[in-house]
Amino acid sequence: MKPPLPTTISISEKYGPAMSVTTQAEADAYFDALVRHCMSLGNERDEAEEIERESIAYFAGYFPHSTRVRVEELFKCKHPVFGAAAVEAPTAMDGFAAGIADCTRILREAL
Repeated sequence: MKPPLPTTISISEKYGPAMSVTTQAEADAYFDALVRHCMSLGNERDEAEEIERESIAYFAGYFPHSTRVRVEELFKCKHPVFGAAAVEAPTAMDGFAAGIADCTRILREAL
């Protein structure tokens, strides 16, 4: 069992190590540590698993496509905006369009 993550931790410190995981056993152990950390902040297990899968996938979106595909496969997750990396790599225009769509939705909800 991996030692617990510190209560105060940066996003990079928390999810960066997941980007170098290469085996299912490593992924399972690190995911368990992430979930335990999230639960220590007051989340129930199901919610913590959902939060951590989405966060890992989102963080992986900043890495090369090959890393994102591997991470999503090992951690059984998909990017919350672009979906599964194995389907297609998003373009810069896809990212721009997703940002516009999110901003539009937020503005409509605020009015």
